[in-house]
Amino acid sequence: MTDTTTTITKTVFLDASRETVWSFLTNKDKLAKWFHPAKSDLASGEDYSLIRTTDDGASVPIIWGRVLDMDAPSKLVYTFIIDPFDGAETTVTWILDDAAGGTRLTLIHEGIAKAAGAASMQLLMALDHGWDEHLDHLRKSIAS
Repeated sequence: MTDTTTTITKTVFLDASRETVWSFLTNKDKLAKWFHPAKSDLASGEDYSLIRTTDDGASVPIIWGRVLDMDAPSKLVYTFIIDPFDGAETTVTWILDDAAGGTRLTLIHEGIAKAAGAASMQLLMALDHGWDEHLDHLRKSIAS
């Protein structure tokens, strides 16, 4: 399995400026509306953690990593680690382009097969589905 055959790539068009879309990718309060709550705003070179709240009220990391590159409002790159990766890093890249008065947003999620090992197809399918749902939530959050 080569890395390019196991890269998830998604493109959506959003009726909002790149600056608005950027804020939904980096601002902790806006991330919580469509993705997962964050402990803080994403910042270049800094670690980040997206959290979920357990039934007993504890906040536990669901996704974590480090912001590798921020070129507002054009490109955001961060490592993406989840429990099934057993500490291995994948990389998520967001590219924002102007498109017909709005924004074309492209997601590229790489390194999944290497991080997931034998469970690659299961995790590819789960992440592929999850990104579809999150991007749909992003569309709805930006429109509201």
